[in-house]
Amino acid sequence: MFSQRKSSWLVILLVLVSVFVLTGCGDESISVMKPSGPVAEEQLWLMKLGITIMVFVVVVVFAIWGYVLYKFRKRKGEQDKTEAIDKQVQGNHLYEIIWTVIPFILLVILAVPTLTSLYKHEKTYSKEEALQIKVVGHQFWWEFQYKDMGITTAQDLYIPTGKKIQFDLTASDVIHSFWVPAIAGKTDNNPGLNNEMWFQADKEGIFRGKCAELCGASHALMDFKVIAISPEKFEKWAKDFKALKDNPKTADAKEGQAVFANKCLMCHAVGEAGGKIGPSLTTIGDRTEIAGILPNDKTKLGQEVNPKLFRDNMDNWLTNTNTVKPGNKMGIIPLTNKEKNALIEYLAGLKLEQ
Repeated sequence: MFSQRKSSWLVILLVLVSVFVLTGCGDESISVMKPSGPVAEEQLWLMKLGITIMVFVVVVVFAIWGYVLYKFRKRKGEQDKTEAIDKQVQGNHLYEIIWTVIPFILLVILAVPTLTSLYKHEKTYSKEEALQIKVVGHQFWWEFQYKDMGITTAQDLYIPTGKKIQFDLTASDVIHSFWVPAIAGKTDNNPGLNNEMWFQADKEGIFRGKCAELCGASHALMDFKVIAISPEKFEKWAKDFKALKDNPKTADAKEGQAVFANKCLMCHAVGEAGGKIGPSLTTIGDRTEIAGILPNDKTKLGQEVNPKLFRDNMDNWLTNTNTVKPGNKMGIIPLTNKEKNALIEYLAGLKLEQ
């Protein structure tokens, strides 16, 4: 009996230790504990302040509780429990003021920096002060419009380091929420309304973004990436993006271009041509993920696209669209194997010259 009880406690202890250890696992690119910009750094500081206050309150309360249990425990020889009860203090004005004022002070300590930060980050920056980007949430992908640059892309958000980015947030269908944990907190994208936020990335890197508002069957798969690069690299990216020509280089790619024009162009754009129902496929050959979730590189977060993985993932997407991302509006496009292979060859070539 004792052995079984001991084994049960060991299992419980092992589970608790495992849970504690696993909380430290995760991807730094999507962690609020690894801030990569001034907004995220300030938000992390506020989190630490709140946790410190909570820990202080818990320690004090349990210390008082333990003291009371020890001091007023029933001792040997006591016949009546009432002998251990100390003088009652209900109605003591001094004590009541103390335990009212202390929580108030703690709330003020937390509220003042929180409200200061809130109003600070609600500021709207002009185009002279910040890069202006409109973010439109769709089921289940993200559209990024660089307002003053004439660039529209999807899924991959390129930004320059060390510069404020002013966002205009909206949605085309249901409520979404734009969140890049390592750079800033979340803000809702509402259909027919516009919310504003800004953030800044202080170092180069790739940071994962998520939709933080339940928006449908593939809400959990509505990922995107923020790719922070130096101002010089960003200028080159923007210049190359606008100069990109839809000029396939192989016979298969040219055949794929015709397939795209016939079956995809109504919904998807390449450059200025095409529809806006689905995400822009300009430079899709450079994206390290298909549909935001199928990785085209072994690291899952690098910038080197593996051609074979790209083709395999695109084939999977075109063949099993509804399985890969349930509830998406694309559906299965009827294609012969020849048309599909030609289309994949064409899409793989839609990338910036290195």
